[in-house]
Amino acid sequence: MHVEIWHNPACGTSRNTLALIRHAGIEPVVVEYLRTPPDEARLRQAIADAGLAVRDAIRSKQPEYAAQGLDDPDLDDDALLDAMLATPVLINRPFVFTPLGVRLCRPDSAVVLDILPPCGGPFRKEDGELVLDESGRRVR
Repeated sequence: MHVEIWHNPACGTSRNTLALIRHAGIEPVVVEYLRTPPDEARLRQAIADAGLAVRDAIRSKQPEYAAQGLDDPDLDDDALLDAMLATPVLINRPFVFTPLGVRLCRPDSAVVLDILPPCGGPFRKEDGELVLDESGRRVR
């Protein structure tokens, strides 16, 4: 199965998502989007395919968000996308792409399980939280 993740290795949620993909037996294409940002068409499509509004895909907690005045509710999607492309740290992460769909796996990395084949065995996040039990069933 072809899987791609827009990854930030400094982000725990992104690292946990990548680990879950690998736990499913898949070595994904890892795109460090801060180094290699998507183009406008790909970013727009990723957001749409994930079923999100553009505002849902922007990292509003980044200092750049307030500094650029992106909290202005009158800004349209094009203005937000332009900001995300100019300042890739504003792109929320991680986005994961599989033949089963596209998901923004934030705030919960376990969302990736919705678009992966079944996993076997237990899995714990970096912080020790159990995500999959001994049978590979999702723990909620």
